[in-house]
Amino acid sequence: MKNLIVKNVETLEGQLIDREGNQFTQKTIIPDEETSKCRANFVEVEPGNYAYGYHYHEANEEVFYFISGTGVVRTIDGEIDVKAGDVIGFPTGEKGVHVVLNKSENEKLVYIDFGTTSLPEVVHLPDFNKIMVISEEVNGIYDK
Repeated sequence: MKNLIVKNVETLEGQLIDREGNQFTQKTIIPDEETSKCRANFVEVEPGNYAYGYHYHEANEEVFYFISGTGVVRTIDGEIDVKAGDVIGFPTGEKGVHVVLNKSENEKLVYIDFGTTSLPEVVHLPDFNKIMVISEEVNGIYDK
């Protein structure tokens, strides 16, 4: 990080992300312009929704800490039930493929998403047979 960052999650304004009718909220702790090695976001997933979509990274690792609610993480090895207090780490490559689903009917699922920020990055989206390329000069989604 370039500067000391102190924030309170209760006062952070969330960004509602809507992808094909699926919604979740991201509250940025470390903004892109402040990061050099890591990032962190609070993620809130409403009942019946998922966050970000099924994907894996070539360059960056992620760690999720579940704060409240219950959910299911879809992985290459099947589904993993998660609840408040659980931590799950995702390695780079196909063995780290994941998506977080809130299968609850009435309880929001909240977790912190920590990750590294190495560039360039290629994110694979296996359900759509696409890749996302992120670098200092390129940011786009392409057919695989």
